[in-house]
Amino acid sequence: MDIPHVLQAIAHQERTLVFPQFHAEQAWQIGSQLREMAVARDAAVVIDVRTFGRKLFYAALDGTTPDNARWIERKSRTVEHFRRSSYALGLTLQQAGTTLAEKFSLDPAEFATHGGAFPVRVSGAGVIGSVAVSGLAQRDDHQMVVEALCAVLGENFGNLSLGRD
Repeated sequence: MDIPHVLQAIAHQERTLVFPQFHAEQAWQIGSQLREMAVARDAAVVIDVRTFGRKLFYAALDGTTPDNARWIERKSRTVEHFRRSSYALGLTLQQAGTTLAEKFSLDPAEFATHGGAFPVRVSGAGVIGSVAVSGLAQRDDHQMVVEALCAVLGENFGNLSLGRD
């Protein structure tokens, strides 16, 4: 994997997938979109859409475990702390040859830098929440979130997809 290239692509995703405003209705649309995608693909995932401090959509599909819910919490906490996708942060740390605990003294039981949590960014306000999926490989969790955000925001997923690894 060409980490610098993937990091550039994720940065582009984060700059592009911006809401003009964000309300509970958009959270429901994103969560519903993700659930429909997961059911159609027979993907056992947990889905979480939140603003910081407030869960707006949550679904745990058949085949998931309590571990998936814990991953959601850890990945979402990472987005809240760093205001960027958990996958981008994980790749950045991998590229630097370090860990979250080493670089930032953050407890890996509380934070996760695996793919699947993506920032909810609002124009003029910045990052106000996250959308997270857990249950697939980390790149696939990330891609599923980006695909759903593209559908809700009217963006072309083909232009923003990371492609196959």
